[in-house]
Amino acid sequence: MMRPTTVAAALALLLLASTASAWPGTQECGACPLDNGCICSACALDTVFLGDVAAFVVLAGHEVTTGSGVASQILGDLGVYPGSSVTGHPDMRNGSAIQIANGASDAGMAALTVAYNDAAGRSLCPVAVAGNLGGLTLYPGLYKSTDGLEITGSDLTLHGGADDVFIFQMASTFLITTGMKVTLAGGAQAKNVFWQVGTSATLMGSTVLEGTMMADQSITSGTGAVLNGRVLARIASVTMESAVFSLP
Repeated sequence: MMRPTTVAAALALLLLASTASAWPGTQECGACPLDNGCICSACALDTVFLGDVAAFVVLAGHEVTTGSGVASQILGDLGVYPGSSVTGHPDMRNGSAIQIANGASDAGMAALTVAYNDAAGRSLCPVAVAGNLGGLTLYPGLYKSTDGLEITGSDLTLHGGADDVFIFQMASTFLITTGMKVTLAGGAQAKNVFWQVGTSATLMGSTVLEGTMMADQSITSGTGAVLNGRVLARIASVTMESAVFSLP
């Protein structure tokens, strides 16, 4: 290692050393995502592999209901399995298909079960969260709640690079209240954001969600909800009203 040849260089090295020592070490990786954007490589997450469910922007186990208002715009496949009911007339865009109780929806549901269990089983450097995530800026990592989560009062910002992965685990419900948004910053991409919901999720009117939501039971969206990702309900239904849902 080259020795510093000036006082300024020596001070620069000293400052770098003191700054680095203030960051959490690998034994404290779980704190990294909440500590001023600290990036802890030992806690970097692999993406959740979606397999045959990746083509679906909407998939439900029982039924899909698209409401009686303005037709919801669907940019990605819509499927139901093992149920066979689609109520309403979704506006399928960009060559998207409706897959009802067929081989494609069967394979998609099987892949969803694998992906859901993968997300639910992640345990690397978990950060405990509870209650309202509104108003927070969160960094890449695994976020775990032993109850439900909500976004209310203010938007939630997810800040990370193009390849950084965010996984949110919650034991029960997920709620985004009217007008609230999940926003991406720093190059973060919706394809790398995953919401694993232990029971059911509700997106109220005019909300914006980024990422793939996988609920064990049902997913309901209010009028004007916008999704850049997927809504995937393992057992029950997906209900939407005048929504715009597109693959990430």
